[in-house]
Amino acid sequence: MMVWLVSMDKISMWGLALGSVCCGVLSGLKLVTQKTNLVEWELLSLNSCSMEFVLIFDWMALLFLCFVLMISSSVMYYSGSYMMGDKNYNRFMYLVLMFVLSMMMILSPNLISILLGWDGLGLVSYALVIFYQNEKSAGAGMLTILSNRVGDVAILLSIGIMLNLGSWNFIFYSLYFLDSDYFLLKALIILAAMTKSAQIPFSAWLPAAMAAPTPVSALVHSSTLVTAGVYLMIRFSPALEGSETQGALLIISCLTMFMAGLGANFEYDLKKIIALSTLSQLGVMLSILALGYPDLAFFHLLSHALFKALLFMCAGVLIHSIKGYQDIRYMGSLVKFMPLTSSYMILANLALCGAPFLAGFYSKDMILEVGFMSYSNYISLILFILSTGLTVSYTFRLIFFSMSGVFNMSSLSAVSDEDATMTKAMTFLGLGAVIMGSVLSWLLYPECYMICLSPLMKSMVMLVSVLGGSLGYLMNLMSVNYVLLSQALYNFVVVAGSMWFMPFLSTKNITKANLWVGSYTEKGVDKGWYEYLGGQGVFYMWSKFSWVLYLSQYNGIKVYMKMFVLGLVIMSLFVMI
Repeated sequence: MMVWLVSMDKISMWGLALGSVCCGVLSGLKLVTQKTNLVEWELLSLNSCSMEFVLIFDWMALLFLCFVLMISSSVMYYSGSYMMGDKNYNRFMYLVLMFVLSMMMILSPNLISILLGWDGLGLVSYALVIFYQNEKSAGAGMLTILSNRVGDVAILLSIGIMLNLGSWNFIFYSLYFLDSDYFLLKALIILAAMTKSAQIPFSAWLPAAMAAPTPVSALVHSSTLVTAGVYLMIRFSPALEGSETQGALLIISCLTMFMAGLGANFEYDLKKIIALSTLSQLGVMLSILALGYPDLAFFHLLSHALFKALLFMCAGVLIHSIKGYQDIRYMGSLVKFMPLTSSYMILANLALCGAPFLAGFYSKDMILEVGFMSYSNYISLILFILSTGLTVSYTFRLIFFSMSGVFNMSSLSAVSDEDATMTKAMTFLGLGAVIMGSVLSWLLYPECYMICLSPLMKSMVMLVSVLGGSLGYLMNLMSVNYVLLSQALYNFVVVAGSMWFMPFLSTKNITKANLWVGSYTEKGVDKGWYEYLGGQGVFYMWSKFSWVLYLSQYNGIKVYMKMFVLGLVIMSLFVMI
């Protein structure tokens, strides 16, 4: 049995790695030749409308698939050690493989095929979130799947709107969608992408999904599920040019980016801090896409996938080593006991901040400079600057509490870098987090962007990053006591920590109103008027009527004679008429 468990993850890892290499080679060839292959299977034909399963293979789709398979192979290999000993190990591995297969269907330019993939992602993600089968996992899974069902309904409505075009291959109808008549279609596609990418007001499910095992979190937050919405928007971006929906998407994504950065600075759960950082980076991708640069959004999508998967893997090693704790206040000085894991975690955090010459630097720095140069409003510009500073702030806060702070664990804790399997998986992604940013920059941008900024705006990214990092580190060194703050500031901190009341708005308030209506309906209708007008009331009425008939005919000769005479009178009247 143990041999089968070990071989399970290795077979999956080598298969996914081989597929990643093949997709990478094909992507390079497609990028050089600028050719695209389209594969179609006709499922149903009704009059002039045919339902097809379509897959597109161009350089973008193959490169995205290459990264998905590469990160999935590392996660599968990592899971071989992380999930070892779990009684549901095989089920976990099959669910992860189904998750990757569903993600591959997102590559389709056809809404029918995308719906199949999105439903698969929603179903498998629910099964993975409730994997540990406790009350918290059940609530998180229900919130996750119901939030994503909103996007699925939006895709269904989009399919109905596109019915009159004769096909659901939206990649062929970009010019038609520029017309204002298709405003509803574009709004529905943006709504679907917002639910998958957890933008405001659907942000509550992303931190809640941390109830899943850490390898699942590494996969979800790097290259699957949350990136499905961004990839759909990248494919659909030609239809958004000059549309009214672009401005709305820009404001929503900037607010999401700011909210996630602010919330992460007041969060103490290790995995939730990393989840909020994912939410912030998704806001960065969608905001630059709304400004009209889908290629930059795709670039950041790929580079972010590498260091975010590495960050979650490091978090999983920390959680394993300190016996399941996720509160960063119970950590500290881990760099002395786990130097290799700590090095990878600091590397991933610096890449997240956009430190020079790491993977995040090439994409994030270019996004911010292009954003500063674009024709955007002051609100978006200010939110970009604040979010950049907050990202560095919560990153240094995390490093302080877990890596370089005071040792807060038990004196009996035995923390070390002993697991070779998890270390090898992190080493592979660590190399990617260092070199893949420059490699992607050379591949995707053989000609540099023409960026014209003033010296102040050019240095704004580095200036805000330094200020944010210094502020975050100093706040923790001084150990700010919230009791000394005013009540208004304390309330602000609480609101920030609860993501602007979104978890309460998404769960308690909605269910409270529905439960009140249901209780009132049960008391006033089900146990009220329905008792008289429903089945029980009708049964009671007919029972009483039959009892009257029974008494009228109970051995009464006078009654029989009167009824006989009455019957004769009625018959004679009918005869006379």
